[in-house]
Amino acid sequence: MDTWKFYDITHREHVVCNPTSEEKLTRLVGLLRLPTNAQVVDIACGKGEFLIRLAEAYGARGMGIDISPFFIADAERRLKARAPSAGITFTQMNGADFKPDEPHSLDLASCIGASWVFGGHANTLEALISMVRPGGWVIVGEPYWQQEPSGDYLEASGCAREDFGSHSSNAEAGERRGTELVHTIVSSKDDWDRYEGLQWFATAEYARTHPDDPDLAEVPERVSKARAAYLRWGRDTLGWAIYMFRSRSAA
Repeated sequence: MDTWKFYDITHREHVVCNPTSEEKLTRLVGLLRLPTNAQVVDIACGKGEFLIRLAEAYGARGMGIDISPFFIADAERRLKARAPSAGITFTQMNGADFKPDEPHSLDLASCIGASWVFGGHANTLEALISMVRPGGWVIVGEPYWQQEPSGDYLEASGCAREDFGSHSSNAEAGERRGTELVHTIVSSKDDWDRYEGLQWFATAEYARTHPDDPDLAEVPERVSKARAAYLRWGRDTLGWAIYMFRSRSAA
């Protein structure tokens, strides 16, 4: 079935499409203290919640980019309902293709939970750093291994050991590239349970209300497999954090 239809079905109950609670997203937005009319971009923006909150809090202007037509449509609906006059646009495209009009010109560039867009955490940092001005924010969300993953978990989840590093290596990657790590927002097991559990709930609701969907058999099967891997191994093995890096000001 279509990949983005699958994620639309499984994330219908989510406001934030990663293992971060809305309360922690509020903390992130508050800590940024952006100037009025800050110029921002959010790569793989999902339903646009982060950008909409930046517009509400600071009058931020800029662009949200996502490859999913479902998420872009949802983001546009949310923007129209909550901040219709904001200088925010949502665009469906591959985030790796985005380039600001001028390098090192944005106040904030983020990619929260989609480092695959750029081919990994290190490449994501390099891409975002090239977009922000001195003193600008680079915000990334990335999983990390809480413990050594078992071979059974890697096979069941479809992950590879080299896909992720440790919490400390995620942080050090930004500092090695000349940014300053100023805060991390780490997800709890409750945050993970909410993120995963809402996918199970959304899938069950969709199956109940769309019994004639020809793709229906595939969705519960995939979600059931992921649920089993999460409950048996993933809950104790995979962590998640949002890393707040700041580009160092020019001397």
